[in-house]
Amino acid sequence: MELDFVTHVRDQVRTLLKIRCDREVPSEGAKPPFGAQLCCNDIRMTVRAGMTDVLWRWLLDQGWREVAVRPDRRRYKDIPTTYMTLLVDAVADQERARIMEVAIANAQFRPTMMADGRIVPVRRPRQKGEKGKDRET
Repeated sequence: MELDFVTHVRDQVRTLLKIRCDREVPSEGAKPPFGAQLCCNDIRMTVRAGMTDVLWRWLLDQGWREVAVRPDRRRYKDIPTTYMTLLVDAVADQERARIMEVAIANAQFRPTMMADGRIVPVRRPRQKGEKGKDRET
């Protein structure tokens, strides 16, 4: 419990001092197993059965990598599993690109649950340079 407090304070100090840095794109790896999480920028998807080596190579070329950081506290928009199934069934690269474009457009933030079972409300992340909105009176 004490370690959690220290970690929380350290994270808050790092945020206040703006000493966070972007992660490097991980190197290409072997095809991930069923159930692995893949991410590209702020989009995430789960590997489904039937992903071929050709599809994995295509995803690597698009910038997708397996999420290897545990625990990963970053917020991602999740692609619905139906689009991953369509992606697995696609044959041509043009078809994959079209499906991926639609899938990214339909990606949504998944609600986060606290340890006591409460759901944390989903908030839109701030864009760089965006300031708080002025109140209208």
